[in-house]
Amino acid sequence: QPYLIPYDPSMLLLCLAGVAQGHQSNAVAVFCSHIFKRNRDLTKAWRGKTEQLLRVDEHDFTMRPAFGGPAIPVGVDVQVESLDSISEVDMDFTMTLYLRHYWKDERLSFPSTNNKSMTFDGRLVKKIWVPDVFFVHSKRSFIHDTTTDNIMLRVFPDGHVLYSMRVTVTAMCNMDFSHFPLDSQTCSLELESYAYTDEDLMLYWKNGNESLKTDEKISLSQFLIQKFHTTSRLAFYSSTGWYNRLYINFTLRRHIFFFLLQTYFPATLMVMLSWVSFWIDRRAVPARVSLGITTVLTMSTIITGVNASMPRVSYIKAVDIYLWVSFVFVFLSVLEYAAVNYLTTVQERKERKLRERFSCSCGIPHSKTMMLDGNYSESDANSLAGYTRNQMAAEEEKPEKMVVHLAMSNESNSSRKRGLKGHVGLRIIQNTHAIDKYSRLIFPGTYIFFNLIYWSVFS
Repeated sequence: QPYLIPYDPSMLLLCLAGVAQGHQSNAVAVFCSHIFKRNRDLTKAWRGKTEQLLRVDEHDFTMRPAFGGPAIPVGVDVQVESLDSISEVDMDFTMTLYLRHYWKDERLSFPSTNNKSMTFDGRLVKKIWVPDVFFVHSKRSFIHDTTTDNIMLRVFPDGHVLYSMRVTVTAMCNMDFSHFPLDSQTCSLELESYAYTDEDLMLYWKNGNESLKTDEKISLSQFLIQKFHTTSRLAFYSSTGWYNRLYINFTLRRHIFFFLLQTYFPATLMVMLSWVSFWIDRRAVPARVSLGITTVLTMSTIITGVNASMPRVSYIKAVDIYLWVSFVFVFLSVLEYAAVNYLTTVQERKERKLRERFSCSCGIPHSKTMMLDGNYSESDANSLAGYTRNQMAAEEEKPEKMVVHLAMSNESNSSRKRGLKGHVGLRIIQNTHAIDKYSRLIFPGTYIFFNLIYWSVFS
């Protein structure tokens, strides 16, 4: 490169004056030539000549390279930038990736002394041949265009081409929710040439499994990304033929902790809350009924909330099994009290008839009333005298008490005990029914056994 002599405006005027008058000395001419001489601007030298250098106008780039010959190999590698979302309702996923293609087009070869490549943006892509790769089963996809189209084209002197783009694609993923939420899902992003069959274009992973790179920071709130891997196979279309298809496969395992807090724990607590009614007095009808109805409605709300965020599949999910079994346990606790209340009513009706039958006994000179709260023994009953009918009527107005009408004679304690057992035959109603006693053991034991089987099968 020539050395540029520094100069000032007066020197420039001197040179211009000499040129105008047409006479300059040799020394002045050399000096002035150095002033006007500049380093060649490569951008100006190449301006308008890139297409001439690549001979774009000399070839028909609507045809693939080596048209009429063997299939052109096109290598592909992918770098996954992010896995944006997984939708169970729509059964799809959204992924952002860098998609790169490698092939050789001798029509783009150019002479070069230093064997350096030339890099272009997306404007040249429209003038040359590029592979027509598309995403199979994609719902939406786009090339990022901020601040310009995220497309890069790199051409090497021997005609090898690197074509890279940044794409976001939303593709379908066939999910199986039979083990939801204890499930693992495997999704695939499929790449294929749209127009060229395997006889014209051979699509392959450039470096096998090493062709797929992922960002270490990729994470999802609801899933654990277990692995990414690549596969390839041929796809057949009856009307057009066989095509090379590449697969980006990734396996996702769902985090269970969220569903433990939002679904399983509340359902288990509702079942345990329904067991509280087994320890409530069977005569406390409002308390036991309201408790049973509350737990049933709460379970219905939990089931509705889970199904609202899920697709309407026609098979049973693992969470459905747990929630509906829990719902059955809650509902059975309500039916259990219905049975206890009915049997208690039948029993009281029979004892009322017995009491009316023996209340007509004559020759009892003395009679008294007895008020029982429910906590008493047989000796307490034997030590009391009988109730009169007038006193019975007065005492029956107290709902929280239990009135037992006993007709006894003034005989000795032994004769009164024999009269109570032999003649009256009245069994004092106890607060706890036998069904409640058995339910306290059967319900928790059965539910624990169900949980052991459930978690051993689905976990």
